[in-house]
Amino acid sequence: MNGLPTLSLFEHAPQMAVFFLTLGVFIALSNFFLVRRLGDYPAPNTFPRVSVLVPARNEEANIEACLRSLLTQDYPNYEVLALDDHSTDGTGAILARLAAEFPHLRVLKGEPLPPGWLGKHWACHQLAQAAQGDLLLFTDADTRHAPAMLRRAVAAQVAEDADLLTAFPYEEAHSWGEKLIIPVMGFGIFSFLPVALAQRLGWRGLSVTIGQFMLFRRSAFEAVGGFAAVRAHAVDDVALGRRILEQGFRWRLLDATEEVHCRMYHNLREAVDGFTKNVFAFFDYHVLLYVLAWTWVSICFLEPPLALMGAALNFPLTDFPLPLAQIAVVETLFLWVIAAMRFRFPPLVILFYPLSIALFVMIAVRSLVFTLQGKAEWKGRALSRPALRW
Repeated sequence: MNGLPTLSLFEHAPQMAVFFLTLGVFIALSNFFLVRRLGDYPAPNTFPRVSVLVPARNEEANIEACLRSLLTQDYPNYEVLALDDHSTDGTGAILARLAAEFPHLRVLKGEPLPPGWLGKHWACHQLAQAAQGDLLLFTDADTRHAPAMLRRAVAAQVAEDADLLTAFPYEEAHSWGEKLIIPVMGFGIFSFLPVALAQRLGWRGLSVTIGQFMLFRRSAFEAVGGFAAVRAHAVDDVALGRRILEQGFRWRLLDATEEVHCRMYHNLREAVDGFTKNVFAFFDYHVLLYVLAWTWVSICFLEPPLALMGAALNFPLTDFPLPLAQIAVVETLFLWVIAAMRFRFPPLVILFYPLSIALFVMIAVRSLVFTLQGKAEWKGRALSRPALRW
């Protein structure tokens, strides 16, 4: 062998990686043309009552802009409920002021956290219990909503007859840490989740639910057990979506990048901590599957650019064959361009994709280690160690 030992676990990994990326190209193109936008649907004939539910814990920097965007929707039949989840900053005072200004805002004070519950899940459970709507829209305090969001969301829900309508928001990223990490999420989903096929087949493993925007038919939400059924699961959104599909309800994933904006994190450290909490949980704590998946990600997205770099330096860095590496890099760049066109990623992020993937692989390792060691936490609350599945 001329280079350093390959990451590949089997002989034909480079060929399989190219095939995998080729499949990704077809999936990305199908998603680009088939994933519908929230505004693609005709106005509904009826306007069911909607409860918009916003949990807030130490969100003084976000909560006012979020709620003002929700309280000024052009929808005729809705309420907004916000829950102050034991905030220690100015969140409570802001909520009180907004409640005095907007009569359709109800503010709840969070009850003490019971054993076995994660904090946000308990907050959302309380919000759902207090809601009066036939439809329940869960969204985050760091989101901003266009005035037509709710009308368009209900139109889509009615047209699709969806029990759970979830949607991609536009993920804002300002610092370089955010720009390198946050786009990986949208890139991965858009490139390798065949949304139209997933919706037709209704397989739980082919679903992604985005917690920043979850519009439930109340009857379906209650039938799957609501947040009580996923009280200790770190990725409650994905877990709820899978329960919807398991019990035969309709799940739909749309593009709401025109209607919903979100800035998840504000720097590299916040992004690393946030994804550390979620990545291993997304795999339902399957250790072997998780390790194999991230090894495969490294083979497909890191070995090819290393091979090209080694060729340029005349010092082989991997055994990945150069012709296949060239194909793999071109295919990956194409996938990033497709995702960037839909999600409006900064163009320079495309060229730095090996760094983005490498950072995310390190986050994946950190997520596994922190979970195994019981160190995972979020917003000052420790996350309980889950039952692992080997």
